[in-house]
Amino acid sequence: MTSPKSNSIPKNCVIALDGPAGSGKSTTARMLAARLKYNYLDTGAMYRALTVLALRRRVLPSDGVVLKKLADEMQIRFETQKEVNRVFVDGEDMTERIRMPEITRHVSEVSAHRGVREAMVGKQQELGKEGNIVAEGRDTTTVVFPDAHLKVYLDASLECRAQRRLLDMVKLGIETSLEEQEADLRRRDTFDSGRQHSPLRRAEDAYLIDTTHMTIDEQVDKIISLLKTAAKGK
Repeated sequence: MTSPKSNSIPKNCVIALDGPAGSGKSTTARMLAARLKYNYLDTGAMYRALTVLALRRRVLPSDGVVLKKLADEMQIRFETQKEVNRVFVDGEDMTERIRMPEITRHVSEVSAHRGVREAMVGKQQELGKEGNIVAEGRDTTTVVFPDAHLKVYLDASLECRAQRRLLDMVKLGIETSLEEQEADLRRRDTFDSGRQHSPLRRAEDAYLIDTTHMTIDEQVDKIISLLKTAAKGK
């Protein structure tokens, strides 16, 4: 595997990746950012961090008014340490906490509120102002960065995505099963695609990449190839 030549990749680009849970967005975006020496923006982690704060303060996931206030006040930053994208909220490292099953169960409802999404989108757009960023989530190509230099929609079969999530849970020491993960993904897909504000959908100008039978390196190589092609066409 060879690194991309610096003069073949345009500077100050925004690369936006969307797709359902388990499609490979986070790992691919993180590795892509590392290859390009770009910053990595995990928009989903921001909603997960808000969910942690909400549950700690006994705020109901249905209370959009209070959740928006929390989102407005929340100070979040990302820092790469030993190839791990660490998430700090109000100075606290929440990297592991935001991936716990309890957070996963509630994050879709928390993130569905219009006020919450508006607050988060503002923070995300501020982080991406200078370019040189790889952003991933569920509305990065359609809402957060609609004018991104490159838009990609990653997808994979439900079974493949469930197997990936199962491996993630095993690494965290959490007992679960493939059947449980498939059921959870079906629930999240339905919720994310059907929500009123910023639903998960493929942007018309986003490239579709089916990652079912692709390695992470292959996904990163494919996106870099698309970026080079897009740069030649401008």
